[in-house]
Amino acid sequence: MANEPPPHGGLYHESVTGPRLRKHRYLREMRGFLRPAILSALLQAVVYAYVMVGANRSDWPNIAAAIGVTAAVPFMAAAVLTAFRRNEAPIGTGVVVCLAVYSFAVTVLSAFRIPVSYTGLMWCGLIAAVFTAYGNLRFNRLRNPANIAVAWFPGLEGAIEGLRDLTIVDSPQGPLKGIETLLIDVVHHHSEQWSPLLSRSYLEGVEILPWTRYAEARYGRLDIKSFDLSHLVYTPSQLIYSKTKRFFDVSFVIFTLPITLPLLVLVGVYVFVRDGGPVIFVQIRRGHGGKRFRMYKFRTMYKKSAGGATSRNDRRVIPGCHTIRKYRLDELPQLFNILRGEMSLIGPRPVAEYIARATERVEPKYSFRSLVLPGITGWAQVASGYAETIDQEVNKLSYDLYYIKRMSFDLDLLVLIKTVKIVFFGVGAR
Repeated sequence: MANEPPPHGGLYHESVTGPRLRKHRYLREMRGFLRPAILSALLQAVVYAYVMVGANRSDWPNIAAAIGVTAAVPFMAAAVLTAFRRNEAPIGTGVVVCLAVYSFAVTVLSAFRIPVSYTGLMWCGLIAAVFTAYGNLRFNRLRNPANIAVAWFPGLEGAIEGLRDLTIVDSPQGPLKGIETLLIDVVHHHSEQWSPLLSRSYLEGVEILPWTRYAEARYGRLDIKSFDLSHLVYTPSQLIYSKTKRFFDVSFVIFTLPITLPLLVLVGVYVFVRDGGPVIFVQIRRGHGGKRFRMYKFRTMYKKSAGGATSRNDRRVIPGCHTIRKYRLDELPQLFNILRGEMSLIGPRPVAEYIARATERVEPKYSFRSLVLPGITGWAQVASGYAETIDQEVNKLSYDLYYIKRMSFDLDLLVLIKTVKIVFFGVGAR
C-alpha cells in the first residue's frame, strides 16, 4: 500500500506551482517581442531626432524626454499583447494595442507640457505600429516543440505531419516535467479516464490546447479528416469583413488602374505581335457555390497548343511569355472577373471543372472550396505552391479550408504580402 501512487496520479502534490509557472512563462514569452521592440525604439529615436534637427530645434532635454516616452511604447504594447497570446488577428490586434498605448504616451507628454513635434510623433507612431504588428504576428507563431507534448489518441498516427514528432504522453499518469503545452483530442480526452492528466496539467501551469488548433496555428492548414462544416462559426469581425471585402476588391481594381491598364495593353500587344490574336485565353472554372464561370487570362502559349498541366521550360510557351508568367502578368485580365463579381482578389484559386471533379472523387470535401469567392491569389498558393497531381490538390485543400475558416483582413493582408514577395522573386511560376 505504501508504494501505491496518490489518488488521481498525485493530483494535489504541486498545486501551488501553477501560478508561479504561468508567471515565469509570461516573462519568458515576452522576450519574443524583444527584438522588434528594440528595433522599433531605435528607429523611432533616429526619426524623431532627424525631424527635430530639421526643424532647427535644439532643446535636447525635451527631445530626449519625447524620445524616451515614445520608445517605451513598443515595450508596453508587448507587455499587453503577451497576455493575449492566442488572438485570431495578430496584425490588427497589434496595431490597435500599439495605437492605444501610443495615445497614452502622447497624453503623458502633454500633461507634462513637453514641447513636441506632431510630425515626428506621427512617424514614430507609424513605426511603432508596424513593428508591433510584426512582433505580434511573429510571437503568435513562435512555438518551441521541445516544450510541447501531445496526449495519445486514436488516429494520432494519421494526423498532420509534424504532430507525431512531439513528445507523446501515452497514459493519464504520464509525466509533465518540462512540458508547457499539452495537446489533446477534445473527443477522446474529455473523459473520466483522462481527467487526472487534465487536472494535473491545470494545477501545474501546463496549457491545454486542442491539437487541431495547434496544427492550424503552426502549419497554417486544417486536418481534412477531422474538419466539418459545423467548424465554420464566424466571429462578428469576420462577418463584417466578409460583407466589406467586395468593396475592398473593387477599390483595389480601380485605384491600381493607372498601373495595371498600361501593363494590360503592353502584354496584349506583345502576345499579338508574337503569335497574333486572340490574346485572351478563356477557360471555364468552378466558382462560388459551384457555379461555372469564364475566367480570363492572357494567352501565353502558341495557338492550338494549350491544354494539360504546364511543365518547366514548356516549349508550348511563346518566347518572352515565360517572363510574363513568372511575374503573373498573364493573370491581369482577371481584374475584369473581379469587377463582374465572379472572383475576389484573395480566395481559393479556381480550378478547371475536370480537375475539381477528379479531386472530388478522391476527397468529397473538395467541394467546400466553393463556399467563398475564388481569388487571383490565395493562402494555398503562397503556402504550398503549384499543384501538379490530384494528391497535391487534396493537400492544397487543407490550406484552402484554413483560409475559409480563418478568413479575415489580417490573413488577406498576409497573403497579399507573401504574393508580392513571390512575384518579385518569381518563385513557383510555370
